[in-house]
Amino acid sequence: MFQEVLGAYGLNVEKFKIEPFGSGLINHTWKVYSSEKAYILQEVNTEVFRQPQNIAQNIETIKKYLDQTAPKYLFVAPITAKTGDDYVVIDDHFYRIFPFVENSCSIDFVHKPEQAYHAAKQFGKFTRMLCAFNVKKLKPTIEDFHNLPLRIEQFKMALENATEERIIEAKFPIQEIIRLYDIEEQYVHMVDSGALNLRVVHHDTKISNVLLQVDTGVGLCVIDLDTVMPGYFISDVGDMMRTYLSEANEEERDFSKIAIREDVFASIHKGYMEEMDQVLGFAEKQFFIYAGKFMIYMQAVRFITDFLNGDIYYKTTYPEHNLIRGLNQIDLLTKYMAKESRFQEIIQKINEDRIGEGTKILN
Repeated sequence: MFQEVLGAYGLNVEKFKIEPFGSGLINHTWKVYSSEKAYILQEVNTEVFRQPQNIAQNIETIKKYLDQTAPKYLFVAPITAKTGDDYVVIDDHFYRIFPFVENSCSIDFVHKPEQAYHAAKQFGKFTRMLCAFNVKKLKPTIEDFHNLPLRIEQFKMALENATEERIIEAKFPIQEIIRLYDIEEQYVHMVDSGALNLRVVHHDTKISNVLLQVDTGVGLCVIDLDTVMPGYFISDVGDMMRTYLSEANEEERDFSKIAIREDVFASIHKGYMEEMDQVLGFAEKQFFIYAGKFMIYMQAVRFITDFLNGDIYYKTTYPEHNLIRGLNQIDLLTKYMAKESRFQEIIQKINEDRIGEGTKILN
C-alpha cells in the first residue's frame, strides 16, 4: 500500500521511514520521513466521511481564498499528487499527504492555561480569517454533525425502542437529559431568531488539532480540517469547554476527578475573543457560556442514545462503557452549570482589563 500511495506522489518508498503518528481515533495517520524530508500520510475513514471528495474540495476552496487574502497565514493543505489532485484513491481507500511542519508538536491534554489560550486563539483566528468568505461554497462533510434537535429526536427514538434492562440501567442519565431539554429549546430559539451567524468553523477543537511551536508552546495553526464546514461559533467554543476545562476526559470513571478549571475557562475566552471580538455580533457574545452547555449536553445525549441502542456507534471496551461516558458528561455539565455566575464574573473582569489596556495605550 505504502509503495503505491507514495509512488502516486512521486516519492520512493525505499528512501523513507514510515511509522504511526498521532492519537486520532478516526483516520489512520503515519509520519513518512527521511533525513531531508518529512510528510504526514493519512487514510481517510470513509465510514465516517462518506464523501471524502467534499473534504478535499472544501480544503482546496479555502486554500485558494487564503492564498489571495492572507498569503502569510500557515494553512496546512495536502500536497498535489501526480494526477493533479490533492488525494489518491487506491483499492477504494482514500489517501492524502500533508507537509510536516518542522519544529511543531501537538499535545493530547491541556495541562496549563497557556495551552488553552494558544489553542483558542488559533481556532478564533481561523474563523476570523474566513469571516468574509462565502460559507455557502463549503459542503457538509458530516451531515447534521452538531444538530442538537436531531440528537434529541434520536434519543427519544432510542428510548422508545430500548430494552427494559437498558432503560433501568440508564434511569438517572435519561431523567437528566429530559430535565435539561431547555438547552435544546434555547438552541432552536437562537437559530430561529437569527442570533447566530453561519460561519466557517472547525467543529473539532480538541487540543491535539492545534500545532504548537516546540520551543515556545506558541500556537502555529489549526490542523485536521476534515470537519471544517458551515456552522456556528458555539460548536468550536463549546468543544473547547468540553475537552479543556477538566483534566479528566470522557473516559474517566472516577467522577471526583472531574473538575472545572476557572483559569482554563479564562484562557479560552481571552484567546478566542482576542481574535473574534470584532467579528462576533453582540447577540452571539451573549452565548459564549451557553456554548459549553450546548456541546457537553449534546455529547451526553449521544453517549446515552448509543447505550440505549445497544452500543452500535461508539467503540466500547466494556459493557457499560457508553453509559459511563454519558454519566461522565452529565457530571461535567452539572459542574459547568454550577460555575455559570462565576464565568460571568471572569468575562467581566477580562473585558474590564482589556478596556484598561486600551486606555493605557491611548494615554
